[in-house]
Amino acid sequence: MNIGLYFGSFNPIHIGHLIIANHVLNETNIERIWFIVSPQNPLKKSNSLLNEFDRLHMVRLAVQDDNRMKCSDIEFNLSRPSFTANTLAFLSEKYPEHKFSIIMGSDSYQNLDKWKNFETIVSNYSIYVYKREGYEINKPWGREPTILNAPLIQISATQIRDHIKAGKSIRYLVPEIVREEIETRKFYKQKG
Repeated sequence: MNIGLYFGSFNPIHIGHLIIANHVLNETNIERIWFIVSPQNPLKKSNSLLNEFDRLHMVRLAVQDDNRMKCSDIEFNLSRPSFTANTLAFLSEKYPEHKFSIIMGSDSYQNLDKWKNFETIVSNYSIYVYKREGYEINKPWGREPTILNAPLIQISATQIRDHIKAGKSIRYLVPEIVREEIETRKFYKQKG
């Protein structure tokens, strides 16, 4: 089976992530998407991250009704910080019957050369890149990526966290079940 791996902090998961995942499933030969929740991204500061198990729980809630999508905690059991190359090697060994591809935004694609063992990743895995405003896809890393014309939705997890801290509504920015979880558990509220 061709499985697309969608890596991220998902802090929190939002409608933009799900629209991209749905677009990939509808418009490519990828049959399933696994959301790989990263407990610690080596290229991002972790002080603004919600607890990894809470983020994982919200991703599970967001995809629970779509059997084409799965939430994975695979990186929770690997060494930290989470390096995509290590995760890919582990998954390829554990699931030799599957073909794995990577889904990423053009912002991440532009920084691919900063990733651990990026040459190995590019050589061995198909990469699907969706466009993000302000980030051109003009750096060839050896193998051409598949460019996706996914709908551009200007939503960011940072914006959602800022709305929560300011007491603004996040309705329609995240799945309703995720919004209810965030409000009930008081996630991302200003401390103090």
